[in-house]
Amino acid sequence: MNKSIKLLVASVIAVAALMPTKADAQKFGHINSQEIVALMPERDDAYTKLQAFGKELNETISSMQTDYQTKLKEYNEKVSTWNESIKKTKEDELNSLMQRIRQFSEQAEQDFNSRQETLLTPVMKKAQDAIDKVAKAQGLAYVFDLASGAIIYIDEANTVNLLPLVKAELGIPASKTQPTQFNN
Repeated sequence: MNKSIKLLVASVIAVAALMPTKADAQKFGHINSQEIVALMPERDDAYTKLQAFGKELNETISSMQTDYQTKLKEYNEKVSTWNESIKKTKEDELNSLMQRIRQFSEQAEQDFNSRQETLLTPVMKKAQDAIDKVAKAQGLAYVFDLASGAIIYIDEANTVNLLPLVKAELGIPASKTQPTQFNN
């Protein structure tokens, strides 16, 4: 019986030694990546440039539409006085201008999306690099991004909120809690 007890005690000690302690437990963190990006000055700069680019595109489209409206008005006022060849030429001109407006609008949307990606990708990469650095420094095994909405529950007492640490890493003042607002 003495051997059985010794064997049982040895087994319990072996199992206990293999179980992770509180210090060995994996640590988790969380952050809202959209919030950190919104607070970055680089994002403000990117949005300022993006707004200027969008304004330029809109002004061009507006100018093209004004030109179309002027020619359409002229067409409607004079159509009854024109012979068929002039009428056909003016209709072709209006159709061509409308087609150019559509093509430019489609291209402008693609250009705007491309410029947005070009301007914001480095900002998002910088934020991700800071998150990675802080997570490693904190010894975290996982970091959950609250912006993705995939987390249905979080016990904030047992996770590390990386937002203040990442703000510090990026040089964002702790007092800055709202992004810069952009008005069109």
